[in-house]
Amino acid sequence: MALTDVTPAESARSDRQIPAAFIAEHGLIGDLQTAALVATDGTIDWFCCPRFDSPSVFARILDQRRGGHFRIAPVENCVAKQLYFPDTAVLITRFMSEDGVAEIVDFMPIADNPKVVTDNHRIVRIIRGIRGEMQMKLECAPRFDYARAPHSVTVTEHGAVLKGAGLELTLHGAPGLERQGENVVTTLTVRANETVGVVLESASRTPPRPMAHAEVWPLLEATARFWRNWIDHSTYRGRWREMVDRAAMTLKLMTYAPTGALVAAPTAALPEQLGGERNWDYRFTWVRDASYSVGALLALGYTEEAQAFMVWLRDRFEEHVGTSSGPLKIMYRVDGSSDLVEESLDHLEGYQGSRPVRIGNGAADQLQLDIYGEAMFALSQTGGVRPPIAHRGWKDMAHIIDWLVQNWDQPDEGIWETRGGRRDFIYGRVMSWVALDRAVRLARELGRPADLVRWTAARDAIYEQILDRGWNPKRNAFVQYHGTDVMDASVLMMPITGFVVPSDPMWLSTLDAIDEELVSDSLVYRYNPSASPDGLTGNEGTFSICTFWYVDALARSGRLEQARYVFEKMLTYANHVGLYSEEIGPTGEQLGNFPQAFSHLSLIGAAVTLNNALDRSS
Repeated sequence: MALTDVTPAESARSDRQIPAAFIAEHGLIGDLQTAALVATDGTIDWFCCPRFDSPSVFARILDQRRGGHFRIAPVENCVAKQLYFPDTAVLITRFMSEDGVAEIVDFMPIADNPKVVTDNHRIVRIIRGIRGEMQMKLECAPRFDYARAPHSVTVTEHGAVLKGAGLELTLHGAPGLERQGENVVTTLTVRANETVGVVLESASRTPPRPMAHAEVWPLLEATARFWRNWIDHSTYRGRWREMVDRAAMTLKLMTYAPTGALVAAPTAALPEQLGGERNWDYRFTWVRDASYSVGALLALGYTEEAQAFMVWLRDRFEEHVGTSSGPLKIMYRVDGSSDLVEESLDHLEGYQGSRPVRIGNGAADQLQLDIYGEAMFALSQTGGVRPPIAHRGWKDMAHIIDWLVQNWDQPDEGIWETRGGRRDFIYGRVMSWVALDRAVRLARELGRPADLVRWTAARDAIYEQILDRGWNPKRNAFVQYHGTDVMDASVLMMPITGFVVPSDPMWLSTLDAIDEELVSDSLVYRYNPSASPDGLTGNEGTFSICTFWYVDALARSGRLEQARYVFEKMLTYANHVGLYSEEIGPTGEQLGNFPQAFSHLSLIGAAVTLNNALDRSS
């Protein structure tokens, strides 16, 4: 390996604008407290530190000029391929040309005890020569606090120290660096069988130091071993195991280990429609999303992760401060705090011009009655692995159920967090029924004190109202809200939660109506914004979670051939390393925040349901 100085020509090249990668052109790495996106061109263009919901250090995906990035890539154009090392979250980006082949191995080492909160995080980038030789350029260009804060740069013999917004990053293992404005750059030539290790570390205990093969290689082996040991605990042995395992690892990567909270996605402001305003911050824990993850994780045998989230949820139950949005908020930060004030970053251009770029989330104070059902659905699924509910926990839960008894019959903003006003959404009613139904069952199962007469009466009243007002006889289907003829994919949860029997003619005709109105070439829209205004401009793509719900519902309803066709077709829409964002666009592109927890947990649920149904039918 030979390190070379940065020539004037290379210095000029560094000023050239690096084209931003498409949403799907990324793999995810992480250490169970934060995560980074690595593009297929060797650029880390999203990274928040020291945790998921911290301000960004690299945000090129939101602004290729101002956002900041950390790129290691060939000087000359060449073919690039990206893949995960099998059964791990170790990412390999391989560059191939006639003169040589080289690759970058990216990962974030897992701490010995990842449940301990720390500011110390490492991104390890190992550059390996495979064949011939290849000249590579390294450019580290942080932009602290969403590119709002200035930073200092100190170059040393073995790397650099970059400080800004109260955060210190140390770049180890990069001799020959030169400062170039606010960035540091160097070039190197890597030859066959040569290895160069570079580590970007926050809160480092040492100044920049060399990263010898003997130091970085054990980190790689330990990280790969961690992920392989973790995935070995999966009990899933059915069809589509590779995709299910990848979805499980993706959910694990989005779990904040110190609290067990799952972020909806590790990114912010990636658009649901290119050039539109549907750009939300998803780096928080939704009660809904994380509750559904319990079932997905338990279906694979991951009881520890499921229990960790239930502890987090129990703590939210205990807080139950009364607000206009009810005793629970719909979302929290990973540590359980709820300061999610929404603001726009007007200095950032947005992904392909999609503005505003939003951080925080104004939907946090919405009233969404369904979250109580999802929380109780999760609690009921824990079954035999659930520790006994202590007295205080039961009293807190009963208090919330008592509140729901008094408040279920009112309009809310609904599962999709629309901003067009509250309505009597059927999904909210169904999940309120689920909350009361599971609470009644738990009280009887555990022999705990409860006003069962009142709880049961409210549950039954909800059921009757849904059948009376949520059913549209003209559409011959359950619809989005009272008095409309608009369909909504969220009703696909009705058979999954047990509200309807999957063979019920009313349900089968609803399934037909969904197929007619919301399904396009096997992909499912959540609703039609033109038919049901949601307070926002523009349209959107199909929702991946809705497509997987559709598979689940088809399988439960005995339409196995159709379910398998839709599921296996949906698998072809994953990106090159098996990841999904929130939506699929009109030309098959990934849209929305990436990767999306909802998409992956619903993939797992659909795979388990369909696999079991196929086994029973064979």
